[in-house]
Amino acid sequence: MSKPLDYDNINENVKKCQYAVRGELYLRASELQKEGKKIIFTNVGNPHALGQKPLTFPRQVIALCQAPFLLEDPNVGLLFPADAIARAKHYIAMTSGGLGAYSDSRGLPGIRKEVAEFIQRRDGYPSDPELIFLTDGASKGVMQILNTVIRGESDGVLVPVPQYPLYSATISLLGGSLVPYYLEETANWGLDINNLHQSVAQARYKGITVRAMVIINPGNPTGQCLSVANLKEILKFCYQENLVLLGDEVYQQNVYQDERPFLSSKKVLMDMGGPISRELQLVSFHTVSKGYWGECGQRGAYFEMTNIPPKTVEEIYKVASISLSPNVPGQIFLGLMVNPLKPGDISYERFVRESKGILESLRRRAQIMTDGFNSCRNVVCNFTEGAMYSFPQIRLPPRAIEAANQAGKVPDVFYCLKLLEATGISTVPGSGFGQKEGVFHLRTTILPAEEEMPAIMESFKKFNDGFMDQYEDHTGYSRM
Repeated sequence: MSKPLDYDNINENVKKCQYAVRGELYLRASELQKEGKKIIFTNVGNPHALGQKPLTFPRQVIALCQAPFLLEDPNVGLLFPADAIARAKHYIAMTSGGLGAYSDSRGLPGIRKEVAEFIQRRDGYPSDPELIFLTDGASKGVMQILNTVIRGESDGVLVPVPQYPLYSATISLLGGSLVPYYLEETANWGLDINNLHQSVAQARYKGITVRAMVIINPGNPTGQCLSVANLKEILKFCYQENLVLLGDEVYQQNVYQDERPFLSSKKVLMDMGGPISRELQLVSFHTVSKGYWGECGQRGAYFEMTNIPPKTVEEIYKVASISLSPNVPGQIFLGLMVNPLKPGDISYERFVRESKGILESLRRRAQIMTDGFNSCRNVVCNFTEGAMYSFPQIRLPPRAIEAANQAGKVPDVFYCLKLLEATGISTVPGSGFGQKEGVFHLRTTILPAEEEMPAIMESFKKFNDGFMDQYEDHTGYSRM
């Protein structure tokens, strides 16, 4: 007799959802690691796992919040700076029983107020703490909003391709339809508004009601930063098509060029004025997991809602209440990120030195990795303008594609598995993010330690040369 949790009886949407970042390559890398092989996990944007050191001040504050009895110790001033002690007392006072107590399901009111003040400083427009929800990482917030938007399989969400598989996996899980819009690699992963119109028209022809659009800015996995002109086009498009815009802005601190600084969707929307600024529905996401913080395991994030009706906000609050509350230490990390140290604070200079050091190193690593990929045969890579990833195109010879097919593998999965076995470098095949037919990529983070980066790129180049030597048809296949 079959049982409810036998494979044949479980929810079909669970089977449909795929998450390549922790998929076949990651599982094989984990097996090899258990066998004693050194693995460089560049498959996921996990800074501390690849050696990024935590910022000192936030960890000092959290240590005191987690162990408040230290504040009673007469020697506490010898171990912790006065500003860390003051900030720990500030956050403990916001809770109703310390970090072990549930908070409001939206997050601690005091920290939501700090988030609103941060947004107002960043954008120059007011922000309402009542329209800000704190969540266990940005992924949880994205899932909450998609759960509210998607009513069934005929509801579609426009998602950039290549895309971060959180979106495809969640849309599948919720029984909705992903509507792809393709970013243009030859235009540095820019967005063509005509392609958006075509995507919506094709979806409607299939009976899909497109209800939302996702942008990832700076991009994951593509690393581009959207221009003001592009953002305005997107906002106008969403307004004309009556879509809610989901602004995934978790990499806003990760920008490695000066031509296109990060600008939030909300700021550009408010700058546009008129009916669009009062009517377009927007939900924006940010987190402590990225930037120079890299506190992925702490699961601290927020989303802010713009032009969302009060009754809908109440429904989102109701659903958030089912989980009781977001984790409180993550909320405090978020408070520390949005309400940073100021000039004159005891710990300020150390904080600036640490954070600037991380960002400057990331900028150098982005260049090393881009240059390294572009020096390889049959590999082309756009510069990583922002975020934490390179997304090189691998121009696979026909014989390699044929070998992959014979092995029952997607061609870029075949390439990435060979790379993993030969070098220990664990990447994610481009097919896990979506790509144009017949075009192949891989995604890798730029997070390995700077001093290790030249050796990693040399190891990649050596593997790639050997792979191309093995599979190129030297009589007819051109080299780059």
